[in-house]
Amino acid sequence: MLTTPRIVERQATHYAAVTREVRMPFGEMIGPAMGEVVGYLNDAKVEGFGPAVFKYDVIDMPRLVIQLGFVTPGPVAGTGSVRPGLLPAGKYVTATYAGHYDNLERATGEVIGWANRNKVEWDSSPEGSGERFVSRFEIYPNGPDDEPDPDKWITEIWIKTKG
Repeated sequence: MLTTPRIVERQATHYAAVTREVRMPFGEMIGPAMGEVVGYLNDAKVEGFGPAVFKYDVIDMPRLVIQLGFVTPGPVAGTGSVRPGLLPAGKYVTATYAGHYDNLERATGEVIGWANRNKVEWDSSPEGSGERFVSRFEIYPNGPDDEPDPDKWITEIWIKTKG
């Protein structure tokens, strides 16, 4: 189930993540990447981090450059491959999807279709045969680790607009 997309103003949000270049599907690399970020955040004694965030820097299907990590309560130093980041403030198209991740690509396509019909322009630029986004991400308030029913998994889709 997908909520109706809408345009909202969003405040800047700190996060910590690792960057990976992957090909779809990329499910097998999520656990190790997220474990690396959790290890850093625990070692750095960062309290109150989460939820999970996946930031899509470049989309050139099936190739993606993606950051995987967690929202943090403030800036962090980072170390090694775990880097601090800031999801910028601004206007975003957003929608919330409830359901299994297998259908997330379709849900995102519906959000993009809504934006196209409403003549929304992304804050992005061409890169190769793909697109580099200033800020396109998903936030996962829950997931398989804390909700056994995949119909109740929640994903927030956010894509920054121009202007």
